[in-house]
Amino acid sequence: MRTYLECVPCFARQALDAVRMATEDTALQARVMRRVLAKVAEFSFELPPPVMGRQVHRIVREETGNPDPYREAKRLFNGLGMELMDEMRPLVESSADAFEASLKLALAANVIDLGAKSGKDLGEAAIRAEMNRALTGPLPACEVDALRHAVAAAQTILYITDNAGEIAFDRLLIEQLPRGTVTVAVRGAPVLNDATAEDAQEIGLADLADIITNGSATPGTVLADCPEEFRERFAGADVVMAKGQGNYETLSDEARPDLFFLLRAKCPVVARDLDCEVGRLVIRSGRGGLSAR
Repeated sequence: MRTYLECVPCFARQALDAVRMATEDTALQARVMRRVLAKVAEFSFELPPPVMGRQVHRIVREETGNPDPYREAKRLFNGLGMELMDEMRPLVESSADAFEASLKLALAANVIDLGAKSGKDLGEAAIRAEMNRALTGPLPACEVDALRHAVAAAQTILYITDNAGEIAFDRLLIEQLPRGTVTVAVRGAPVLNDATAEDAQEIGLADLADIITNGSATPGTVLADCPEEFRERFAGADVVMAKGQGNYETLSDEARPDLFFLLRAKCPVVARDLDCEVGRLVIRSGRGGLSAR
């Protein structure tokens, strides 16, 4: 997916959020913003938005010396995610369709995205409401069943995560997948509140699956920038499940029917590309099929 003009204010807002987390030095904050705006001015709109996101957050790290401005936010969201996961696991286990219930929660949890919105707009009450709303609403049966049948037949599943906190609900979904088939991929280095190997360990994903990284500090998955080991896992997996907007933006041109995007459409640009309304829970396969609620 290419970058659009509407993405430019989002780049600036992300940079401001990140630098304010990284330092209280207003002169340094101003210097970061000048560098970011200069970089945005020369950025190619033919590239996916997360490529610019990688450059934005690299500038923040370089200028401030802070390797992970979102570290505390990720810790807090992981704690909240595990708390809510424990609360909602009995609802999943007692439901008539545990796979669909866990899928709904994993999709809804994609709201925990500090790239799409500032942390002040993403409190516990909003996240809890999103979880409860997802459980009570339907998902399109055709795409749920397509995913269900694909994972049931798969010997190898690559599950590409998105955000810290959200991955607690990815765990609930992974628990419903065939045991021993799943490899979980996280970001190779801190960027935004995206999940890294440390976050995966914190919420116990290593107990269920092998953990690998995509070797990149991009808030998405740009295959050309990933190491050979990851590209081989991606190409060889019977099913790839890619969570979140960043993975959709960077992998949406991959035409393969065994690639499933799982996300909440959180901005008008992504919603337009998916041909759905903002706020929809979306399951989209790489063959071009779309389902949204």
